Amino acid sequence: MHDNLEPSAWVERWAHAVAAGSRVLDLACGQGRHARLFAARDCFVTAVDRDPECGAALHNVRNVDFLCADLEAGPWPLKGFWFDAIVVANYLHRPLAGALLAALAPGGLLIYETFAVGNAEFGRPSNPDYLLAPRELLDTLGAELRVLAFEDGYVAVPRRAMVQRIAARRAPPRAPLPAELCPL
Repeated sequence: MHDNLEPSAWVERWAHAVAAGSRVLDLACGQGRHARLFAARDCFVTAVDRDPECGAALHNVRNVDFLCADLEAGPWPLKGFWFDAIVVANYLHRPLAGALLAALAPGGLLIYETFAVGNAEFGRPSNPDYLLAPRELLDTLGAELRVLAFEDGYVAVPRRAMVQRIAARRAPPRAPLPAELCPL
């Protein structure tokens, strides 16, 4: 869990692309640094974490609903819900990839950043199960989305680490053809 409430620079970089009034999912939200960012931008945020203390930290934050759920045990708790933006930072549970894609609304934006292979040199996490292989975010999540940006490599701030980051958008719904252009 992050004691620092400063949003990730990557998430801040893409926050402007999420319109006020959007429904945002902050997955594995911790103390809610990104939930707070989007709530302050007049978005409606669903913040999810398995630690109920995270919910207590967000209790009085306007436009934030907290859901206490262990994302690694049991079924996906948000089946049938769509979000205009999904934010994931410093969390990886590979079996959730399909659920994340299913929860991203047409035209929705995915902003994802987590640790990559090579991070063990700088500290935790060092377990390979929690480190992305080269291009893994791009190949797993970017295949169904329009990739706006992807980075894979070393960062020095906020601490030295190896990370992968992706910002990608689901295609908006196609407008139906006017009746006069539709074949009979």
